[in-house]
Amino acid sequence: MAGSSMRGGRTRKFKSEINVVPYIDVMLVLLIIFMVAAPVNDPSVINLPTAGKSTVPPNEYIEIALKPDAKATIKVNGPKRGETQTASSRNDLAQKLQALHADSPDMPVMISADKDIKYDEVIQAIASAKKLGITRVGLATK
Repeated sequence: MAGSSMRGGRTRKFKSEINVVPYIDVMLVLLIIFMVAAPVNDPSVINLPTAGKSTVPPNEYIEIALKPDAKATIKVNGPKRGETQTASSRNDLAQKLQALHADSPDMPVMISADKDIKYDEVIQAIASAKKLGITRVGLATK
């Protein structure tokens, strides 16, 4: 009778291990989904506005040329050509720009910056022109 409770003379042993094969299958499916969905939204893409060329460029304008050596050159282009001035700092640039703006308040400003200059310098030049009340400020391009 003792042999009838034991099959073939061996005791039955339960497995207490987790079967990980279904988990691996689920993880592989999730990995494929994320690999396919990742290129859909690229965070480094910036939607920049487009700017068209002006139809008629102004005849007279104040040109501010920004160079990487931290000096700015200011000159008046047009029929009333003036002398070229050099500004060594932002305050100096603002003072000279204010004097030119006081002489002819309707004259626009064109900023031409070297491509190796910091972007902050260009923004500061635009901001100082706007603070003085100059409404027409443009950027020169090739």
